[in-house]
Amino acid sequence: MPVPAPVPSDIEIAQRARMRPIVDVAADLGLSPDEIDLYGKYKAKITLDVSQRPARGRLVLVTGINPTAAGEGKSTTLVGLAEAFGRLGRNAVMCMREPSLGPVFGVKGGACGGGYAQVLPMQDINLHFTGDFHAIGTAHALLSAMLDNHLQQGNTLDIDTRRITWPRTVDMNDRALRSAVIGLGGAANGVAREERWVIMAASEIMAIVALASSREDLEARLARIIVASTTGASRRPVRAADLKAVGAMSLLLQDALRPNLVQTLEGGPALLHAGPFGNIAHGCNSLIATKTALALADIVLTEAGFGSDLGAEKFFDIKCRFGGLNPEAAVLVATVRALKMNGGANKKDLAVENLDALEKGLPNLQAHIENVLQFGVPVIVAVNRFTSDTERELAMVTDFAAKQGVCVAPNDVWARGGAGGEELAREVLAALERGGSHYTPLYDTTLPIRAKIDTIVRKVYGGDGADYSPKAERTIEYLESIGMGEVPVCMAKTQYSFTDDPTRLGRPRGFRITVNEVYPSAGAGFVVAQAGDIMTMPGLPKEPAAERMAVHPDGSIVGLF
Repeated sequence: MPVPAPVPSDIEIAQRARMRPIVDVAADLGLSPDEIDLYGKYKAKITLDVSQRPARGRLVLVTGINPTAAGEGKSTTLVGLAEAFGRLGRNAVMCMREPSLGPVFGVKGGACGGGYAQVLPMQDINLHFTGDFHAIGTAHALLSAMLDNHLQQGNTLDIDTRRITWPRTVDMNDRALRSAVIGLGGAANGVAREERWVIMAASEIMAIVALASSREDLEARLARIIVASTTGASRRPVRAADLKAVGAMSLLLQDALRPNLVQTLEGGPALLHAGPFGNIAHGCNSLIATKTALALADIVLTEAGFGSDLGAEKFFDIKCRFGGLNPEAAVLVATVRALKMNGGANKKDLAVENLDALEKGLPNLQAHIENVLQFGVPVIVAVNRFTSDTERELAMVTDFAAKQGVCVAPNDVWARGGAGGEELAREVLAALERGGSHYTPLYDTTLPIRAKIDTIVRKVYGGDGADYSPKAERTIEYLESIGMGEVPVCMAKTQYSFTDDPTRLGRPRGFRITVNEVYPSAGAGFVVAQAGDIMTMPGLPKEPAAERMAVHPDGSIVGLF
């Protein structure tokens, strides 16, 4: 069947007309030709030394409320806000994660913002980009191969094959790889054992690249990776350094550690680097990209995956803590449709005016406001407008947010680009000028693991505490015995609810979460606590987005955007 000819939209026409040579975008930031390496005409990598310069910029986080399955435009708001600052003549840079191919070909399709608030070149960014994910996946695969080769060649480290914790990875949603057996077919094919795969956005290598502050720090983090433990009662952790894999892994990652420079639809600078999931990993773009932006711009906008209960909490408690960052304001993206869903509206009714469901869903917004404020950071609520929203619904959300004592502004960047975000940008500027930010992490890392989890559940989710599976209990005791007790906790749970049950919407009370599994991410520097039915390897939906994608004979792409 012939591929239908794509009909260029006005947005696509604008993309083709407005793409600037990346050397010009770099020059706007004061970057010299020696400080960038070109990947074609519209992409570049920035040298690492820029990230080591003193910070001059002021850091602003963009987060959101509990979303619908389609998302609430948090990334779109990030891009549009950067465009708005450009229109106001401000020196601003946005920092964003790189898309993962699994979601691109699964439910979401392309992930570069939307409407007139996008980053370009979208096709490259959504697919192979500058090869960062390939390098991360290959470094992960190398460690897996060296681990199994060590078993094959005599296992002098005395690794217990039942206690191997290092999974394999692939950047694709593939549920068949959640649990597998490898090494079948005889001794020549390796040691037979159980194995699992995680999506690359959940790989510890991804988290390490996102949190490393330098090449030296990268190598130190790679060396600390725990892949297994030894046999017997001692259960000594076996690390990547023990397998002598660190040098080769760092070699594979030397360019992937450098941040990528691209541009917004309106020609402003954008740094896209690393891509840890928001509900599985820590959900933030790289520390190096953020520090690079802070060295180059007056205002730095960055994102954290999903709502304040996931990405924002990890941004404050993990990324900012590790990086010594000082966030001075936070934009909380809210939509009428998500609030109606949290108020009990059915999916098919989200596009219909429903003031009753909206009113019932407003406590969800209140909870997210309180979440950010407890970290000592001022909040600006951005009411992201959809075409189905009515004026009465928008007014109800705006009035409610104002009554919470926070600033609120309309957000129409999808339809109008930077022009639709100027009022929001002015509110952010006003918040920065007022000052009053006193960023403080939520907990002390010296607390026991259970106490840190309990703090997150009570203060961020609004629950009564956590319960643990026997396996999780044993793992916590083991991790504390090997020195992994005094690190931050990275919670892995559903993005749709404050609980570990995606069907409990709104602002639930009187609940507890169940931690099914706890495992070390020693290189990244945190412990992961997995709650509910969250999957580290997603599956494709019944009708994956990949079915709608193709290359037209004229070379244009169908179905990706």
